[in-house]
Amino acid sequence: MTSLVLGLIPARGGSKGVPRKNIKELAGRPLIAYSILAAQQAKRLHRFIVSTDDEEIAAVARHWGAEVPFLRPQELAQDDTPDLPVFQHALKWLREQENYIPDIIVHLRPTHPLRTARHIDEVVEKLLETGADSVKSVRPVEEHPHKMWEVVEERLIPYLKTEFRLRVGPDYPRQKLAPLYVSSGLVDAVRREVVETGSTTGDFVVPYFPDPILSVDLDSPYHFILAEVLLKILNSSEVSSL
Repeated sequence: MTSLVLGLIPARGGSKGVPRKNIKELAGRPLIAYSILAAQQAKRLHRFIVSTDDEEIAAVARHWGAEVPFLRPQELAQDDTPDLPVFQHALKWLREQENYIPDIIVHLRPTHPLRTARHIDEVVEKLLETGADSVKSVRPVEEHPHKMWEVVEERLIPYLKTEFRLRVGPDYPRQKLAPLYVSSGLVDAVRREVVETGSTTGDFVVPYFPDPILSVDLDSPYHFILAEVLLKILNSSEVSSL
């Protein structure tokens, strides 16, 4: 049986670091258009929607070919709103209003314009092949927590307090430390039943390793400048395979 795969682009209107960020122009297009175009080209998506609380964002998204079946309640579009209730709201609305029940939800953050249809398809395929609860795109950490400190009462103390850290000290060679990864946010996929149990990851999580250069999350004006430069580079034939 073919799995129904839903792409979900959550785009609230109240961004603070860059006002109206999700529809701010980037290299001639509103930011959200990049996620919409990638979703349109993805072969593994059965459908994709934009979840927003904002009428203007909804209009721009529709102009670029996205489906916006509802406006998200304001209480689910705050600075501190986590992903889970946004997913749950979309699933509940689609089930109650359309009797549409997807098997997989693909999280397409609009702040990642370097994502392509290939990344979307590869994440879905990995979820199906592994039988995992979810797939998360990750990148290597640039600064290892083994070497981090925190300030407590004006004193530096090790951030990690493991037996290993206390035994070998902070100057242990970085090359010998176990590699660690942080979520890149480029594209994630999770099974519907996992979301319904109250999680966006579940217990069985497998990694997806896109090129770290793609993991630019647009949270400041500087990031928009960087993303525009990277878009020009990535559109060249030399790096089209990233």
